[in-house]
Amino acid sequence: MSKRHPVVAVTGSSGAGTSTVKRAFEHIFAREGIVPAVVEGDSYHRYERGPMKEAMAAAVAKGENFSHFGPEANLFDKLEELFRAYGETGSGLRRYYLHSTEEAADHNARLGTDLEPGQFTPWEELPGNTDLLFYEGLHGGVKGEAYDVASNADLLVGVVPIANLEWIQKIHRDNAERGYSAETIVDTILRRMPDYINHICPQFSRTDINFQRIPTVDTSNPFICRNIPTADESFVIIHFRKGAREKWGIDFTYLLDMIHDSFMSSPTSIVVNGGKMGFAMELILTPIIHRMIEEKKLLA
Repeated sequence: MSKRHPVVAVTGSSGAGTSTVKRAFEHIFAREGIVPAVVEGDSYHRYERGPMKEAMAAAVAKGENFSHFGPEANLFDKLEELFRAYGETGSGLRRYYLHSTEEAADHNARLGTDLEPGQFTPWEELPGNTDLLFYEGLHGGVKGEAYDVASNADLLVGVVPIANLEWIQKIHRDNAERGYSAETIVDTILRRMPDYINHICPQFSRTDINFQRIPTVDTSNPFICRNIPTADESFVIIHFRKGAREKWGIDFTYLLDMIHDSFMSSPTSIVVNGGKMGFAMELILTPIIHRMIEEKKLLA
């Protein structure tokens, strides 16, 4: 951990609301005049798209567990190395995973390469003179026998829906965007479950702040739900880890006054309407980031 070169990590599974927290941080960085070094979690997967499919098929044939959630499919040691190197020197290595034709075209133009969607760009140095490292992905808080990413983050934010909502979002996305059948999607959920339990869930006990979205409509059978619950059909529970409230000077009275219809459900948790999630994030995270940068300036 480092006050001179802070590392901020947002960890959460796809569809959990990480895009909302990412936008909140983008707004904060713009208002505060902060230049972040941005790192995408997908770039620390171990395999490109083609080899990943081959490795997965081989694992399935052997009856072995294998998914993007687990260590076998990721470079957790390199991610830990990045967090530690940035904290010590303000530098490190990153690459990009090319999700689409548009992303491939942009990076090919920048690098003079001929890469395709599903491939990685070459490793390259982070830009110089950045104010902090900002990571968003699946594994900002992982920890195991041979790696400890979580302990190298100065601020660790978790974004997670309850499991049924996560499954509903995955079913709808994979069916609409990828054309997968319901049976294929359920098989994927079942295959990922051991890694989800062992490597995703434990992260949310290490985070400083968790944002958990809970629907207020019936999602008891996620496999037949026709619609994804909207933000206004949800509550968001914002939980602060023991010590985080004191560490970051969180004022619950102020938050309750500022966020309409919010209430406390426990001494460490506040509940807000799902439509207020982005606003609540900015309200909570802005003074934390501001404090980080002020402490950084004192050490310059």
